[in-house]
Amino acid sequence: MAPTDLRELIRTGLLSFPVTPFDDQDRFAPKPFAAHLDWLSSYPVAGLIVAGGTGELFSLTPNEVVEVVKVARQVAGDAPVIAGCGYGTRMACDMAQAIEAAGGDGILLLPHYLTEGPQEGVANRIRAVCKSTNMGVIVYNRGASRVSAETLEQLAEECPNLIGFKDGTGDIDTVRRVTIQMGDRLSYIGGMPTHELFAQAYRGAGMPTYSSAVFNFVPETALSFFDAFSKGDDATCERLLREFYYPFAKIRDRCAGYAVSAIKAGVSLRGFETGPVRAPLTDLTEEERGMMEDLIAGRS
Repeated sequence: MAPTDLRELIRTGLLSFPVTPFDDQDRFAPKPFAAHLDWLSSYPVAGLIVAGGTGELFSLTPNEVVEVVKVARQVAGDAPVIAGCGYGTRMACDMAQAIEAAGGDGILLLPHYLTEGPQEGVANRIRAVCKSTNMGVIVYNRGASRVSAETLEQLAEECPNLIGFKDGTGDIDTVRRVTIQMGDRLSYIGGMPTHELFAQAYRGAGMPTYSSAVFNFVPETALSFFDAFSKGDDATCERLLREFYYPFAKIRDRCAGYAVSAIKAGVSLRGFETGPVRAPLTDLTEEERGMMEDLIAGRS
């Protein structure tokens, strides 16, 4: 898919953020992954972001990311496959090229590892990755990797395949500066953990869509919220926040890393094999799984 086509498609709907299952030997499990994606594919989304934050990119090897992309490409049909990509600059460039060769349509460029860096250095990394691939590149502002509106504008002029900006910082001032300054040049994606909790505020800052982690296990609820969000139906959004999203957040906030672990537990409770999360994350306790089961009950 051409980067410009991917940019336009991203704007049309919700983005799926699937988990990555592992087997009892802690290896990527392709068959359970395909089965889960096949189920999710019956629901309308604008694209898949595999091996992202919810997909535990930070715990996957580069070869595993490629395997995830290959399976997703087989199952996704016409839906675009966007893959997480990150780590150091050279590794991110190599990963981008391998993802493209495996049939990926784009990458979500996650933050570099550990060290801080000046704005010039962050820009140099993004520029290098964009130039290493023909795919569309979405920059993820999060952690130590944050670009300003001015830096992003310069990068967009130099890199035609830079097509998107995703924010997971909660810095609405920067988000608004970006969306006003860049206009239609980029697609904008909300990327806060359980972004539905922030979606209405981000809509006011110019972000019309987001990636949904809970879509993994309650797709109808996720799509109902997105439909209400898109129509400006704040009453329905607030009802769903009260009934589902804030109770989910209460479970999620019980332990660091549960923004991923609770999603994986939800997928498991819907009958799909997921295996455990990888260290340094930990799985929910049996008590917490029971809380998740109660929350899911009644939501098909």
